[in-house]
Amino acid sequence: MPNFDDVAHIKGRRPDRRSFLRTTGIAAAAAVFGNHALPALGQQGAKAAKPIVKGRRKLGTLEVSSVGLGCQDFTGAFYATHPNRADMIVLARTAHEHGVTLFDAAEAYGPLEVERIIGEALAPVRNEVVYSSKFGWDIDPDTGRMMGCLNSRPDHIRRSIDGMLKRWRTDRIDLVYQHRVDPKVPIEDVAGTIKDLVAQGKVLHYGLSEPGPNTIRRAHAVHPVSAVQNEYSMMARGSENDIMPVCKELGIGFVCWSPLAMGFLTGTIDEHTQFQRGDFRGSVPWFTPENRPGNFALLGVVKEWAQRKDTTPAQIALAWQLAREPWIVTIPGTTKMTHMLENIGADGVKLTPAEFRELNTALIRTPVHGERLYPGLLALSGVEAPPKP
Repeated sequence: MPNFDDVAHIKGRRPDRRSFLRTTGIAAAAAVFGNHALPALGQQGAKAAKPIVKGRRKLGTLEVSSVGLGCQDFTGAFYATHPNRADMIVLARTAHEHGVTLFDAAEAYGPLEVERIIGEALAPVRNEVVYSSKFGWDIDPDTGRMMGCLNSRPDHIRRSIDGMLKRWRTDRIDLVYQHRVDPKVPIEDVAGTIKDLVAQGKVLHYGLSEPGPNTIRRAHAVHPVSAVQNEYSMMARGSENDIMPVCKELGIGFVCWSPLAMGFLTGTIDEHTQFQRGDFRGSVPWFTPENRPGNFALLGVVKEWAQRKDTTPAQIALAWQLAREPWIVTIPGTTKMTHMLENIGADGVKLTPAEFRELNTALIRTPVHGERLYPGLLALSGVEAPPKP
């Protein structure tokens, strides 16, 4: 399945997930489309300031903004958000205007349509942004029809990349990931195919999403891996045990999908929240009636630190990631202008080393109840590719 980057379109929630937005004029700014300047924005109690992502980080040798934009739900397929296509084009363009350079999509998002939306939105600034996408599902790259399950055969990869180039309206994809490890294809064949595509100039950098640690090493031995993209948040920390150490050792960047735990860390999900039909979060064990109440303790830690730092829970959750390692990049997903502007504001929220240790200790002491994904999807994470014959 595709990565499930977080958005916050929830039936029965409070009117605005972040109360400070109502006091800064961002809601009015969200209605301004095109190239019109947005009003100054601010945090609670802070001097109004336009949120700009100034931080730059390296994924291998690829430089990107510290906060990117996860575009998975631009068609509303995963969280039942029903966004307007024109609004998503404006959202992407505004993110770029505010310093975002990394835009993350995949063949499976739409399918295919999210790539088309971003390609149209960013064509005028193509050389100022980084296009990131994913292959690896058996999708007809012409029609978008799902043909089966995983497919990372070399011929399919080549066809997928050619389809991406057309949809993105470009001559190269800056960063392409294998969406999930294909248990039928040796990773050496996958990396070797990408190496050929790099030589042709169709791909500049590549990575892996939710791989096993040994698969990373094997892929890196064929051609340098630039990034690993895994689910990572204050609630989903498994990558700290086996994936991040490998990334640090090999000089590979780490990209966090669902950094706000599918919206939970923004404080929008409470005991009364009911997910709309078609919203993926209705299947996530964290949010079952049995597990949800126990997870509010961790959210309480986040809210306490947001108050302490005069910011918002979402920004604290993202700033915590950025403070962990200089090679970590976060890609919060949203279809809302106000949420995007708030998320990129996390780039300006700084935690001192002492503050990070204190916050991290509090999180470690607070248990998470339930798994991050349902069993069938979780089984596709951490997979080791078969050996090369």
